Amino acid sequence: MFLKGDNISIRALEPTDAVLLYQWENNQTLWEVSNTQTPFSKAVLDEFVNTAYQDIYTNKQLRLMVCKADNNETIGVIDLFEFDPQHARCGLGIYINEKYRGNGFAVECIQLIKTYVFFTLHLKQIYVHVNQSNEASLSLFEKAGFEKSGLKKSWHKNGINSYEDVWFLQLINKGE
Repeated sequence: MFLKGDNISIRALEPTDAVLLYQWENNQTLWEVSNTQTPFSKAVLDEFVNTAYQDIYTNKQLRLMVCKADNNETIGVIDLFEFDPQHARCGLGIYINEKYRGNGFAVECIQLIKTYVFFTLHLKQIYVHVNQSNEASLSLFEKAGFEKSGLKKSWHKNGINSYEDVWFLQLINKGE
């Protein structure tokens, strides 16, 4: 395991993860928050997990799997994206499978990844974009210490002529 907490651990991608990624990436109910508009083929995801050179400095992103600590079952995924070492920041995305939500796994996951981002990568901040209507995600990130720092008006298109405001939240490393 790469990062280990009380209830979860976070690890690098393994070839067997392609099956779960195929399910999650092709779940159209998640496309709105992941900015996806087309499905992923099994072949593309197999290639991704088998040939992806997981170096955040090269790829400017890093995908990691979230597992339950007691039985190693994979329950989610966490993404670091738009990695910018010059300005010491990156974006964060997290997905926990529906049947495991409400157990504190996402908050613990954020705490673990925060330690990695701030003390291994030496970044100053992590940021997220959350649709204004996504109360569960807003609550999660605020509980994890993120602060709202701006509201992007009509930022997210969610229909032909329908747009939603999006909160920009930041978690600043204050040298803890």
